[in-house]
Amino acid sequence: MNDPDPEGAGPAQRLDLAAYLPYRLSILSNTVSGAIAAIYETRYGLSVADWRIVAILGMEPEMPLTQKALCARTRMDKVQVSRAVKRLLDLGHIEREVDSADRRSAHLRLTGPGRAVYDDVAPATLAWERDLLSRLTLAEAAILDTVIARLQQVADEMARARQTSG
Repeated sequence: MNDPDPEGAGPAQRLDLAAYLPYRLSILSNTVSGAIAAIYETRYGLSVADWRIVAILGMEPEMPLTQKALCARTRMDKVQVSRAVKRLLDLGHIEREVDSADRRSAHLRLTGPGRAVYDDVAPATLAWERDLLSRLTLAEAAILDTVIARLQQVADEMARARQTSG
């Protein structure tokens, strides 16, 4: 039975987390991230946030990025990125170069040891992904890719609309 709506507009819907898409996506993401994290946590003591920064910087090593750009690409907040950057700087996996045109900004790139971490971990994470996706048919994998891309597009549109209206 539904609980009454506290504002008197009628019965309130009950939230069934097992069927709630955001919750299901979060659980799936946590499960997959946790399994993959075992690779880089065990080998290098990196957190999920640390690895995301290494992975982004490793994808295009000739293009150093600012913390602001890392926030945008990873969808992590400033605090998460700042903490991960500090850890990676302390570990010697990344280096910071102050922008000569804007002294408030700094560009980050992988160091030699950071590149070695990326070169070791990236193939292992890709192998894990291949194994996961191999359990789906080619049609299921294609549908999954399409649905994820579409959900991201719609979620981005809804977030932008909320930002402009609120």
